[in-house]
Amino acid sequence: MTIAVCPGSYDPVTAGHLDVIERSARIFTEVHVVVAVNAAKTPMFSEETRVDVIRRALVKDGCSNVKVASTDGLITDYCTKVGATVIVKGLRQNGDYEAELGMALVNRRLSGVETLFLPADPVLEHVSSTVVKDVARHGGDVTGMVPDCVVSMLDEALKKEKSHHD
Repeated sequence: MTIAVCPGSYDPVTAGHLDVIERSARIFTEVHVVVAVNAAKTPMFSEETRVDVIRRALVKDGCSNVKVASTDGLITDYCTKVGATVIVKGLRQNGDYEAELGMALVNRRLSGVETLFLPADPVLEHVSSTVVKDVARHGGDVTGMVPDCVVSMLDEALKKEKSHHD
């Protein structure tokens, strides 16, 4: 049995994230999607909301071997706790490799866990959480870039954000 971990901030989860998670679920016995909480960042959505949205999106997609959790600790500690031997990261052609390679080497040194890089689906590789938030902030349509439920959640979050600035 091989357990994999797909860590990320998922703020919000995108169609690209879901593609990597679903592909991982076909390869590994069990996949843990882990919302990594970074105290240095201020996310648009709460930890609980991000976990809930991913769960809902994956139920819709029928991924029964995927668990969703969160951690504010090291991903390697989470891997050790659940017996995961691999971390899966999606890579786009935008410089992800350089940033992710350093992290992969640190993670292997800390716990022996290997990192597997999955190339992004070319149709989705332009999609990132940052791009989604920027497009939505400027009134653009993010349908298809995120699960349907996220479109309305983004609208609500941006209305709150705007009312705090007015």
